[in-house]
Amino acid sequence: MTSSVPPPPEPLSYRPCVGITLINRDGFVFVGHRITSDEDIHWQMPQGGIDRGESPQAAALRELTEETGAVRARIIGEVPEWLTYEMPRSPGSRALRGYRGQRQKWFAMRFEGVDSEINLNTEHPEFNAWKWVPLPTVLDLIVPFKRAVYERVVQEFAPLAVPGE
Repeated sequence: MTSSVPPPPEPLSYRPCVGITLINRDGFVFVGHRITSDEDIHWQMPQGGIDRGESPQAAALRELTEETGAVRARIIGEVPEWLTYEMPRSPGSRALRGYRGQRQKWFAMRFEGVDSEINLNTEHPEFNAWKWVPLPTVLDLIVPFKRAVYERVVQEFAPLAVPGE
């Protein structure tokens, strides 16, 4: 006898992404305030999807420019493992449609430009404000569902978030 009950839906996958910890000469990191929120905890470091056929390193450099306008930065570190978080689901939410969350490869980059090169008025703006903060401060500025990822990033990149050239 066959069952007329349909099989359970396939679990959603994680969207492949990169995250960037941009560190300035003073050892502070860039955070941007999400344009879609008025809440003070919606700050984050730049992040975004990896295009088909694109390496994570290339995606990180592209996303940095797309979100901040910064072009003068070099990769100085990488979290060895991929980090994941799940997006909270709410009625009508369009965030990450088709995905359960994000699977991210995180890179530390040294910003070699000047602050006036940061330009949030990009083709598809994601931030409406930005600032440099000490790396541990990001844990107080982000939404709770990303906290475990940010804790790992802070742990990995703390030795790099120091004054430098």
